[in-house]
Amino acid sequence: MEKKYLIGLDGGGTKTKCVITDFNLNPLYICQGGPSNFLIIGTQKVSETILSLILELIAYLKISPDDVASILIGTTGAGRPNDAQKLKQDFLQYAESKGYYFKSFNVDSDARIALEGAFSSGPGSLLIAGTGSVIFGKDRNNQIHRVGGFGRLIGDEGSGSTLGRKGLNQIAKEFDGRGDKTVLTEILKRDFGITDSSQLITEVYRNNFDIASFAPKVIEAAQNGDRIAKKILEEESDELLLHVKSIFNMVGEETLKLCLIGGTIATNNLYSAMFKKKIELHLPNVKIVSAENPPEIGAAFMAKTIL
Repeated sequence: MEKKYLIGLDGGGTKTKCVITDFNLNPLYICQGGPSNFLIIGTQKVSETILSLILELIAYLKISPDDVASILIGTTGAGRPNDAQKLKQDFLQYAESKGYYFKSFNVDSDARIALEGAFSSGPGSLLIAGTGSVIFGKDRNNQIHRVGGFGRLIGDEGSGSTLGRKGLNQIAKEFDGRGDKTVLTEILKRDFGITDSSQLITEVYRNNFDIASFAPKVIEAAQNGDRIAKKILEEESDELLLHVKSIFNMVGEETLKLCLIGGTIATNNLYSAMFKKKIELHLPNVKIVSAENPPEIGAAFMAKTIL
C-alpha cells in the first residue's frame, strides 16, 4: 500500500501534542501525552512518550506503521544538532527494541516547527518572548534566519527572565537605600514573603528563586502606574523592537508577517500593548498576524518536506 500519512509532534516542557494527517496536511486525529524536554527528563522517558502517541494514532486509524511516510517531532531542547541527533537515535533504538521500525523519523526544535506552522505558505517571522527571547524568520527561499537566543547570561533581552531580573535589581537598590522607592518591593513582600536584602539574596542564590516568575509582577506594577517598572518595560520593549528590525532586514520582504509567542507579549497586558505600538510606529511594514497552523501541523509539514 502506498504510504499516505504524516505524523507531527510538538514537544514541550509540560506536554507533547501529536497529530496524524494525510498528505494534504488535513488532521485526522490529535492526541497528547507527557513532556518531551529530554535534556531534563532523559531520552528514554521521552522515547516512551513519543512511541505511545504514535501507536495511539495508528490504532485509531486502524493502519500499519508502514503506512506512515514520515514522522517529525519539534521539541524543547533540540535546538542544537547534536542534541537532536541523540534523541533521534535513542528513539529509533527504543522503538526497534519494541518491534517497531520507522524509516523516516526526524527531530528539530520547537521554535522551528512553530515557525513552519505559522507560515507554511511563505515568508514570515516568529518572535518568542517567554522565559527567554529569540526571533526566527523564513525568507522566500525557505532559508531560516535567527536573531537572539543567547540565553539569560548574555542575551534574552525583552524576556521574562530579563524583566524579572531588572525588577529584582530595583528592589535590591531600594533595600540598600541607593534606589528610588518602587511598588515592586511591596509586591515582592506580598506575593513572595521576601522582606529584606538578606532574604532576597538567600532566595535568589541558594533557593533558586524563579526570576522569570517575577516578570508578571513588573508588568502589574507598571500597569498600576509605577514609574520604575514602566521604565523597565520601555527599555525591554525597545530591545524586542531591535530583534524585529534585524530579522526584517534579513528576510528581505517589503512587508513582513510577524507572529508572537510567549507569555510576556502574546497575552493582553501593558508590555504587549507597548511593544505592538512601537511596531506600528517604527516598523509600519511589519504586520502582526495569527499563526496559520499550530506547531504540530508545522511538524507534519516539515515531515513531508524531508521526504
